[in-house]
Parts: sequence; structure tokens; C-alpha cells
Amino acid sequence: MSADGPLLVTSEGSVRILRLNRPEARNAIDSSTARALREAWLDFDRDPQAKVGVLTGGDQVFCAGADLKDLEALAAGATGDEGPLGFTRLAVSKPTIAAISGYCVAGGLEAACWCDLRIADVTAVFGCFERRFGVPLIDGGTQRLPRIVGLGRALDLILTGRPVHAGEALMIGLVTKVVSQGEALRRAVELAHTLAGFPPECLRNDRRAVYEGLGLPLEEGLKLEAALGAATLASGESAAGAKAFAAGRGRGGKPR
Repeated sequence: MSADGPLLVTSEGSVRILRLNRPEARNAIDSSTARALREAWLDFDRDPQAKVGVLTGGDQVFCAGADLKDLEALAAGATGDEGPLGFTRLAVSKPTIAAISGYCVAGGLEAACWCDLRIADVTAVFGCFERRFGVPLIDGGTQRLPRIVGLGRALDLILTGRPVHAGEALMIGLVTKVVSQGEALRRAVELAHTLAGFPPECLRNDRRAVYEGLGLPLEEGLKLEAALGAATLASGESAAGAKAFAAGRGRGGKPR
């Protein structure tokens, strides 16, 4: 992608980094950015060299949500399989991490909730700020937020639209970790490299079992877990890992 486009895509080894690049609009997502995000995440999922994805914004703001100046065009995706922000109804097969500084609000919060993990620095502020303008949560927020923080806390955020600062976000489980100012992206990429170093089929199948098991009765969820676990065992990854452990590697939680 162009170095001056609305989305900058780079790679650090097996880690794919998507950076929103509309600082003049507080990284709000317009229809062209939404299309770029969708294509970038689809390309990430197709690329065998890309193992973990990181979504980030700038040092001052992660994302202010949908660009309301382009609301009509964005709304065209509201009833389709894309979502107004382009990618929020996709289900990629690989781990994703949001690296958050500054405001992560409205659709920006929904974009962050789309990711598996969220690393925030101390400047991060979260909130369903669209509440003030009668704009609905339509990029997964009503479904993902309760799954992340629980029903009561999600309803608090969704109905009041109040700001949530980094410390509270950590306390309620909205973010995985809070780091020093300016460190979110570096720490997210560091974590991404750790995940990318794990046997990939096992990692992805366990992740898939979590997502596809949500909402299933326990008995059905256990069957799903068993099927995916059997597929992992059949792949040979587990046997190789067991041999490495028997040879003395990875003891005490150390890397293999």
C-alpha cells in the first residue's frame, strides 16, 4: 500500500502490522479505509508467511470510529457480510492483537474488540461515544463486548457511552495489559512474535475451539474441542513437541 494511504501495511518477519493512517481525521475509518482494511485482513489470512496480525493507530489516537462525514457510504455495508468498517464480520484463522494509544472509541472500540488481545498504553481511553449521536453499534460491539467484559459491564459501557481509562479497562478485562506511554505497539509486536513462535496448527485450532464453542452447550463444546484436538494430534505437531520436551527442552515454562 502507498506510504501516504489511509492504511499502512508492513511486516516484521511473520508478524503483519496494519496501521491506520488518517491523523487529520483522528484515524476515523471512511469507506475507502474500510475497503483497505478488509482486503488487508483477507490477504493476511491467505498469506502462509503471516502468522499473527497487529492493528494499531497513531501515538495520540488509535481510532475515533467511523468517519461520520462518510456515513452514507459506510452504512451501505451495514446489512452485508462486511460491516461498515469493512472487516468486522470477517473471521480470520490466525491470532490478532490491537496496540492502542489514546482514544479507542465508537467503531474504534469495536475494531479493537474484533482482535483477540488488546495491549494499551496509559494514555488509552475507551468508550461507546457514538451513544451521543444516535449511531448504533453495528460492527460487533453489542456481541463482542459482553463476551469480553461480561453482560453487566458491557451494558454499562454501551448504554452510558462513558469514557473508560486504561486502568479501569485492565480491571474489567477489556485490555490484556497496560504499558508505558508509547510502548503499546512495541509490546504488541513482541507478543505477536511470541505467538508466531508456537506450533501454528495447535495454536489456531485451540483458538478456533474457543470461538466456535462460544454459546454451545458444554457437551457440544467438548465434542468440538475433541475433534479439533484430534486434528492437531494427527498433524504431528504434538508428537514433535513431546519429543522436544522429553529431550529436556522447554522445561519450567522456558521457550523450546
